[in-house]
Amino acid sequence: MITGVSLNHGGQYYFRVHKKKLANHCKNGFSNLWNYISLVLKNCPTEHFVEGPRSSVLKFDLGVDKKSLDHEVKYLARIGLDSDYYGDNHLNVQMFMLAYDQNTVAIEIPIWLEAEEYENYKDLFGTEKSLSGHIDIVRIENGLVWIWDYKPNAHREKYADTQVYFYAFMLSKRTGIPLKKFMCGYFDDKNTYVFKPSEVKFF
Repeated sequence: MITGVSLNHGGQYYFRVHKKKLANHCKNGFSNLWNYISLVLKNCPTEHFVEGPRSSVLKFDLGVDKKSLDHEVKYLARIGLDSDYYGDNHLNVQMFMLAYDQNTVAIEIPIWLEAEEYENYKDLFGTEKSLSGHIDIVRIENGLVWIWDYKPNAHREKYADTQVYFYAFMLSKRTGIPLKKFMCGYFDDKNTYVFKPSEVKFF
């Protein structure tokens, strides 16, 4: 039930979806997520990924109130790393979760944000070209869309919350799902950090 596509977005990204799990979860009010994922699986526009800034390299502090949480994703990461099926830690974690975790519905989802969709966009990013990125892992849990980024040595990260916040903001814009329906986090096999993107006040 896993389907996917290779995307050449300034590098090769392998966008994969577990369609059965996604369909089951989207019955509970996330039909717009199903529609968006189905659309970009068939025909993802490339122009947004060519020249503009990437969320993964943003280096400014949002002042996020994140919390350390004993969440199951770190245990899933541990099993995925131990499997070492793909010879790449990132992919080991992603593919294990997509295949075996009932809440993980997609990996490497392409998303973007256009200048008119964010206040003071040019002042913040220094350009009017699209912000873009690829979300490591999307899970649906307890009626919320969770945006997760796998970060080896997560406890040392300074700007991972900025990256993940904009992932959530972009997916909210692309799907029309309110930001209050999202949670954000980043993790490794030992640590998990989470926050509510709707509570971030940064303009």
